[in-house]
Order: sequence, then structure tokens, then C-alpha cells
Amino acid sequence: MKRIGYAAFALIKTTFREVGEDDLPSLSAALAYYTVFSLPPLLVILVAVAGLIAGPEAVREALLGQVGGLVGAQGATAIETMIEEASDLGASPWTKVVGFLTLLLGATGAFGALQKAINRAWAVEPEQASGLRARLFKRVLSFGMVLTLAFFLLVSLAISTALAMLSEGLGSALPLGIPAVIWQLVNLVVSVGVTAGLFAVLFKTLPDAEIAWRDVGIGALATAVLFTLGKWGLGFYLGRSDPGSAFGAAGTLALILVWIYYTALIVLVGAEFTQVYANRYGSHIRPDDDATERPG
Repeated sequence: MKRIGYAAFALIKTTFREVGEDDLPSLSAALAYYTVFSLPPLLVILVAVAGLIAGPEAVREALLGQVGGLVGAQGATAIETMIEEASDLGASPWTKVVGFLTLLLGATGAFGALQKAINRAWAVEPEQASGLRARLFKRVLSFGMVLTLAFFLLVSLAISTALAMLSEGLGSALPLGIPAVIWQLVNLVVSVGVTAGLFAVLFKTLPDAEIAWRDVGIGALATAVLFTLGKWGLGFYLGRSDPGSAFGAAGTLALILVWIYYTALIVLVGAEFTQVYANRYGSHIRPDDDATERPG
């Protein structure tokens, strides 16, 4: 037990040392700036794709509910306005096509920035000789991540709906007070599981590196736990400190930027942890065929 505790401490210590060496806080700030402009088209496509199955209104309400729990009603209203304004593609077919392509490029841009950040944490970089074909492949890969995000949102919605129905059906059969505790615990486990699945797909496919599924699974689970804890802490902090109040009319935008920044930092710390674990206890991370190890 003592050995396990020492190994865990060494793993965490190395992770945070490399977070500083790779300058992940600065990368998170750049990623937040990039993402805030990609957020409206990303949300529009996410609602449209997931809405094909679950219905646009249900998906939108679920998204706004999650956002509202983190940045409050004001932030959720701002996100809703973003979705509505970005959804207006114009009246003519031509403007709709151009508008959709613009949305697509904007939505995938954030994943391109995230790919570069994880590449930095994993000490890999794509080869310089990347032409139109390579750039097109990266855009397709980024769009695939948008679809993956929509899929996991659908899974989360479906499971939440099923749990709500089970809670109502079994509530009368269980002793008083137990159902709420049970379903909160089940919802927590499901939320962490779905989030871990999303991070596993992201870590396996997005960076220019090869990593074993076992290492991905452990890193994704650790990132999901960190993400969940960070979500609670961030919601508590934003709900009480109101960091956007100092920015006046731009306070809502500042609030969203703070939210995205800390979320990005949590994800990148999880990616760094995955790299440290894989290289110390796993099968090591190797560059893809069209990538190389980053010097230094």
C-alpha cells in the first residue's frame, strides 16, 4: 500500500512538473481564445447533429442546463443567443451552403488547436511537409470529433432519461430517502463513465501519436474524474466570485472565457497525466508515421 501511494505521488508530481515545462497554462489561454470564437458554430452543429435523433429542443435544453450549472443563468443566456444568431444561415440556398461551410470550418478549428496542445504535452509534432491532403485530413478528423461529441451527448441524454424513468418507477418501492442518494450516485458514475469514453476517443484519435488502449483508458478515467471535480469546483468558484463583474458589459464574455480556460487546462493536465503514466508504467507513446518526436 505504501508503495502504491509513493508511486501515485511520484506520478502526480511528475505530471505537474511537466505541465509547467510544457507551458500548458499559456496553451490553455490560447485554446480558450480560439475556442470562444469556435463555440457558436460548434454548438450549432452539435445541436443539429444530436437533434436529428433526440430533437433539437431537447438537446439545446440539455446543453443550456449544463452550461447554466457552471456559469449561471447569464452565461447560459449568452450561449443561447450565440446558438440562435449562428443558426441564421440566410434565406437563399447559396447563402445557406456558404453559411454551413463557415460553421463547419469554425467548429473544427477548436479541435485543431486542441490537437496542437496535446501534441505539445505528448512531445510529438507532425512533419513539416504537410500539404493540402494532410490539412484536409485534419479537418475531417476534427469534424469526426464534433460527431463523436454529438454521439456522447446523445448517450448522456438517453441514459439520463432512462435513469429518470427508473427513479420514478422504483421510487415508491424503496425506503424513504434512499432513492435520491442512489440516483445521485448512479448519475455521477454514469457521467464520469460517459466523460471518460469521450476522453478515450479524443486521446486515441486526435494527437499525432500512437498509444495503447490500456494507457488511454487509465488516462481518460483519471481525466474524467479530474474534469468532474473541476466542474464542481469551477461552478462553486464562478457562482460566488463573479470574475466577470469587473468587465462591465463584457462581463458575460469574460465569464465564458474563464470557464473555457479552466476547462481546457483540466483537459490538458489530464493529457499530460496520460503521457506520464504511459511512458512510466505503460507501453510508451510513439509518434505516428507522419510525425516525429519533439526535440527537447
